Amino acid sequence: MITVHHLNNSRSQRILWLLEELNLDYEIRRYERDAKTNRAPVELKTIHPLGKSPVITDGDNVIAETGAIIEYILREHGNGRFVPAIGTEEFNLYQHFLHYAEGSMMLPFLLALYTGYLGEAAEPLSPIIMGEIKTQLDYVEYHLIRSDYFAGDELSGADFMMIFPLEAAKARGRLLGYDACLEYVEKIHKRPAYLKALEKGGDYAYGPS
Repeated sequence: MITVHHLNNSRSQRILWLLEELNLDYEIRRYERDAKTNRAPVELKTIHPLGKSPVITDGDNVIAETGAIIEYILREHGNGRFVPAIGTEEFNLYQHFLHYAEGSMMLPFLLALYTGYLGEAAEPLSPIIMGEIKTQLDYVEYHLIRSDYFAGDELSGADFMMIFPLEAAKARGRLLGYDACLEYVEKIHKRPAYLKALEKGGDYAYGPS
């Protein structure tokens, strides 16, 4: 059985959502962020050397990194669901957004978060970071204006990746004026499997308001 090593208010929530959509049996092992530092507890390093969440165990397999976990679950347990046919444009979009979510989109948001702790020292970087955030949101907005989901008209593994950066952007008030992005987040938040995953996952600051 799959065990999700689940950290509150983290990317691991989207793994719970995927498992609920697939209607798979799984168990949750819970970890709580440090109240002072907001960092993951050291206990996670006993599961994987990076000490981060999400990470899953499935038999002898230990899989870290959200994208790798999603690909593993869909390959080993998905029975063909949420993966478009190879050779189609939908498959190309699936692969693109599966990697884009953490590869390009999350970077400027993380830079804004970390440099926010620097106060005035971060001011020279702020215009560059904000410009890059706008570039990413403009790109995603244009795509969602033309497509119901990230790999076409049906839910795919790419959507499980893309929901977190959009939720984080929404929580920080960065989706004002991005109507397609907001509508997408609201649509995902209404899915029964998403809501069931929230019930099981517990504290999550980026869910439906």
